[in-house]
Amino acid sequence: MSLRSLEDFLHTTKTVKKIERIAIQERGFSVEQLMSRASTAVLEELFEEFGRPRNLTIFCGTGNNAGDGYLVAALAANEGITVRVIEVGDRSKMSAEVCGARLRALQTSATLLDFCGGVELDCGVIVDALLGTGMRGELEQTYRQAIHQINDASLPVIAVDVPSGLNADTGAVGDTSVVADLTVTFVAPKRGLFTGRAPACCGEIIWHSLELPDVLYNDYAPSAKLLNLDDLLDCLPTRAIDAHKSQLGHVMVVGGDNGYGGAAIMAAEACLRVGAGLITLATRPAHVAAMLVRQPEVMATAVVSGQALEPLLTRVSVLVLGPGLGRSAWSEQLLQKALAANLPTVMDADALNIIADGRIAIDTQATRWVMTPHPGEAARLLNISVREVEADRFSAVVKLRDKFAAAVILKGPGSLVIGESDGPIGICRYGNPGMASGGMGDILSGVIGALLAQGMPLQAAAELGCCLHSSAADLAAQQTGQVGLAASDLLLQIRKLLNPEYSADAAV
Repeated sequence: MSLRSLEDFLHTTKTVKKIERIAIQERGFSVEQLMSRASTAVLEELFEEFGRPRNLTIFCGTGNNAGDGYLVAALAANEGITVRVIEVGDRSKMSAEVCGARLRALQTSATLLDFCGGVELDCGVIVDALLGTGMRGELEQTYRQAIHQINDASLPVIAVDVPSGLNADTGAVGDTSVVADLTVTFVAPKRGLFTGRAPACCGEIIWHSLELPDVLYNDYAPSAKLLNLDDLLDCLPTRAIDAHKSQLGHVMVVGGDNGYGGAAIMAAEACLRVGAGLITLATRPAHVAAMLVRQPEVMATAVVSGQALEPLLTRVSVLVLGPGLGRSAWSEQLLQKALAANLPTVMDADALNIIADGRIAIDTQATRWVMTPHPGEAARLLNISVREVEADRFSAVVKLRDKFAAAVILKGPGSLVIGESDGPIGICRYGNPGMASGGMGDILSGVIGALLAQGMPLQAAAELGCCLHSSAADLAAQQTGQVGLAASDLLLQIRKLLNPEYSADAAV
């Protein structure tokens, strides 16, 4: 398996359990052996990340996750560390293997205490071994209280396998979740650790295979994959020495209703900076001058109706529809005419909202497009709530793909990217909270439009565009911070990523 390593391939908890079962039933591993390796990995990573603590507080539930926690306690106590184990839940539910691990902890200097709703946590490091992947439904009250205690302590936290309360398959959090600084996950990386609420809960993620042989993974296709910008950049078509602008595509951005001109202008600028040969902006007359002053290379054209747009569509090869489009009669006319052209298309913002309203029908058999909804737009397109989208982002992005026959980017922390194939869903590993500002989606639409214009297939353009955009935001935040990060700040960083051989001081 090769993207870069097995670490880039993500699995569901169901698949992880199958791999574990095969390891135990057919490869001679035991539950105790896997627990021992997991606990050793946790303590080693704890020392590496936080140094050797004088005090360690380990919260243990009753499942196999707790078994790992008890063995961490035993190992740490034998290292001379003062260890407390806070026991949560009904111990009668423990398996024989977990009971054995608990006995190991009892045979050391570690102190085992029942959780009674309050624990003094004022020093050392906390280990979360409450639930792992064993969470089912709503949290019991005692577990909820324990998680609040952990989060309120303001101490370093390391989560065993999965932060308790986080759904390892979806990245969703129900009631609450442990917020860890470091998560050490085992057997295979779980897909839910990289999207939705997970980036806020997991901290740094480190995967340990527990020394299971690679061959065990061969029979289980990954459910998702972490996208890698370097690999994706290799897919960008190389320009011929004698290339000319007509070979690099002609993108038309359609948008910028009254009061929303900036969105369409930024999308057009992004098309230019990512290398499209020609860019046209079709917008309200009031925004033409602003576009020409800001970026005279863009052919800004005033359109007052769908009829005025129609002849312009014969000259372009790719459309970007939605940035600043609005929801007026003008917006609807332009969208209808643009879609009738049956060109490769990027669809965002109000273009998606107009479609969700049912005001324009889409011929999914004829349309070749990438759609880039945020959770609110996705909810409207699927006629469900935002909460339902965020409860299972993987399911939502598959439903969008199937309903609209499009490549889809479901935006948000750990943006999901899916194409027409049934291969693993891509997860963008880049991005930061500074991107929570207006205009970011407009830049993304322009980036993808330019990649399509240069000949990239829909899914490849969506994957590269998403990662290029988010990685540029990371570079910009590294230089000037996340607070106040503007969408247009990404343009210089995008050029740097596309032209790494040139000076970092190159100007836009």
